This record gives sequence, structure tokens and C-alpha cells, in this order.
Amino acid sequence: MALGGALEQMDLDSGGLAEEAVGKMGRVSVPISQGVPGEVIIQIRGGSEAYTAYTESEEPLAVNTRIVVVEQLSSRTLLVTSC
Repeated sequence: MALGGALEQMDLDSGGLAEEAVGKMGRVSVPISQGVPGEVIIQIRGGSEAYTAYTESEEPLAVNTRIVVVEQLSSRTLLVTSC
């Protein structure tokens, strides 16, 4: 991989290579409502990490609800749904 390509993949917020979060499963750590962000914990980069999360579900997602990542909105923000 060329240096330019490696630099393009850098996730500056985490200091490492960006890893696709879509499809990963986790749990809610701070409740999420439609239009009101919360927080989820997912297994990524060999450990557990917290991400800001939104949902399009009309039903709020309570603490410990199992979720799946639908879309990665930014390096630290996800769109999730219950599973």
C-alpha cells in the first residue's frame, strides 16, 4: 500500500486505521431516542469502544438493548437499530 493510501485510511480521532463499524453488534450504554443521541459500546479494534449513536426507530433504545450498526455517520458517530 502506498503511503498516500495509508494516510487516507487514518482515523485521526482514534489515532489508528479506520475500521468499518457497519454490521457490528453491541449494546446501548446511554439511552437513545429518535433525534436524541445516546451511546453504544461495540467490539472493534481488538477491544470495546464507546460511540455516539442515533436511531431512526420510533421506539427508544434502553440501556443494555442489543444493537447492530446500520451506518457509520462519522468516525465516532453511528446509526443503529435494535436486533
